Amino acid sequence: MTQRRFTPIGSLRGVDEFEDHLKSLELTIPLEKQLLWGPDSPLGQPISLKNMTIGNRFAIHPMEGWDGTADGMPTEKTLRRWRRFGQSGAKLIWGGEAVAVSHDGRANPNQLLSADSTRVGLALLREELIKEHRQTTGSVDGLVVGLQLTHSGRFSHPNALARSEPRILYHHPILDSKLEISEDYPVLTDGEIRRIIEAFHNAARIAYDIGFDFVDIKHCHGYLGHEFLSAHTRDGDYGGSFENRTRFLREVAEGIRASAPGLGIGVRLSAFDTIPFKPESDSEPGGKHGPGLPEPVQDYTPYRWGFGLSASNPLEADLSETIRFVSLLADQGIELLNISAGSPYYNPHIQRPALYPPSDGYLPPEDPLRGVERQMLAVRALKQLFPGVTMVGSAYSYLQDFLPNVAQAAVRNEWVDIVGLGRMALAYPELPQDILEGRPLRHKTVCRTFSDCTTAPRNGLPSGCYPLDEYYKLSAAAGELKQVKRLRDAENRR
Repeated sequence: MTQRRFTPIGSLRGVDEFEDHLKSLELTIPLEKQLLWGPDSPLGQPISLKNMTIGNRFAIHPMEGWDGTADGMPTEKTLRRWRRFGQSGAKLIWGGEAVAVSHDGRANPNQLLSADSTRVGLALLREELIKEHRQTTGSVDGLVVGLQLTHSGRFSHPNALARSEPRILYHHPILDSKLEISEDYPVLTDGEIRRIIEAFHNAARIAYDIGFDFVDIKHCHGYLGHEFLSAHTRDGDYGGSFENRTRFLREVAEGIRASAPGLGIGVRLSAFDTIPFKPESDSEPGGKHGPGLPEPVQDYTPYRWGFGLSASNPLEADLSETIRFVSLLADQGIELLNISAGSPYYNPHIQRPALYPPSDGYLPPEDPLRGVERQMLAVRALKQLFPGVTMVGSAYSYLQDFLPNVAQAAVRNEWVDIVGLGRMALAYPELPQDILEGRPLRHKTVCRTFSDCTTAPRNGLPSGCYPLDEYYKLSAAAGELKQVKRLRDAENRR
């Protein structure tokens, strides 16, 4: 096994050293050394859409806690997380977390559910977030709060974490094997898809009635919306041609406009993908998985099971269809686009660059900064083509202490409109407000991408920042998590 060692960002002392490090890797990540704050900061400028104004250039990504009730209601842990999102100072809350539109589409038995029976709970989440935002910032002017609507499709586990109940659009030659889906497992019929579309309409109507400003029709990370875009091999109305593969998006959007007039619509999109990866079979000393390796695809070329990648070389991104899709969104009047990439299930280094993998993952096959650059360049390319679409970027958390310097440069140079924060908001939700008010970063709470927020839910525990957030660090679940990691390390050493 070939070991790869990458420089931890936390070991770099100061922005000059970080700049030198970027140059040594020949990366084109933008950087500004002098941070501005208050009315002079590019990150503090509002941005206006047709029907709403977002008060600054920070967004909080949807961050699930796997901590709802069995019937899809929020718990105190869920409320705490949403309150902290409100305290962040970010003026765009992109969905809070993924909310399933139907029970069968839940990614885990504790995922929130949109239904008449959960309406009160969803309303309380929004109310508590707004209350905390007002107390922290003094005003809710420019605050835009959305709700992410999802169906987990291939990754559905609605009744038990250990029991997969996938809802698939087509058979995938690699993922079927990984997820133990048999060759004769049924795919969703067109009629079942239409019922799922109706469930999105109903969920959007609930969000509208509660007072959310917009809903996100989720098209990322391998979940159902994303899988539609790669359904090249599917027959019927929802597969094959680009028109058919985007029919789901169009019909969901049309129904939302009819059932919830005035409700904003956004889309979180995996703009590019790559083939699934797996850990190298050997283990590092100390029980860590080896670096990620791409699954062999020589028998599956041209590759017909992806979106935003080259059919002839599926390790390479190809934004041709992505550009067609964003053009479709613009034609549909959808002004909000949150851009991500890949999937946490089968290529997490593409989706969420990190130096330390979750216990069931693999060590990064590249310096994670290359993953940051890859996503930033994709957003820049799309932004140049579609200046009228407001774009939120991802992968910024890995920048850690230098996130403000890169974010300011990216916004000023029009690489992106809004900087999205995910994992960072679990460890350090106040980071946007500290930046906007010119306060130094609280280095001890900066996310270092230890990935416990992923390892925990993969093992049935609530997601949170166990290393840095005392609420989780001192919880009973922290002891269970340590035991899970010890057992996994022992297995890897065998």
